Amino acid sequence: MKITPVFLILALSFCLGFPASASATGDLTKQDPIEVKVLLGDSKNPLRFIPAQLSFETGKLYKLVLHNASSTKHYFSSAGLARAVFTRKAQVLGADGKTIAEIKGMVREIEVYPGGTTEWWFVPLQTAELHDLKCTIKGHTEAGMVGSITIR
Repeated sequence: MKITPVFLILALSFCLGFPASASATGDLTKQDPIEVKVLLGDSKNPLRFIPAQLSFETGKLYKLVLHNASSTKHYFSSAGLARAVFTRKAQVLGADGKTIAEIKGMVREIEVYPGGTTEWWFVPLQTAELHDLKCTIKGHTEAGMVGSITIR
């Protein structure tokens, strides 16, 4: 049996005689997000994820900020990440940094236009070593726009 942070919180609450709902550490709605920024290309490396290796922990809320600093559109695509996380929301930001669209539900691929920024808010639910991060635009994966994701 795998011991997860949520399991430990529930087990400790039970042993101490507290109801599980009394544990604020288990309330994911009260977490401040951990911000992780990824550039989808830049002027020196237009066909790269920067950084190309991402790391997350289960049970923590993340705000993955995807900014396309290149002159062409890109995709951030990882079916493995989509299966391993609970998506709270994804939001598209306007030029002024304000939210102009919000998406709910499973996110498998995000397209970001030149100069655009998207935020993906999620909580990893299971550990994984993923090597399927890529830009699915023809020729971009082959040119090296790939990456890996570790969830501990």
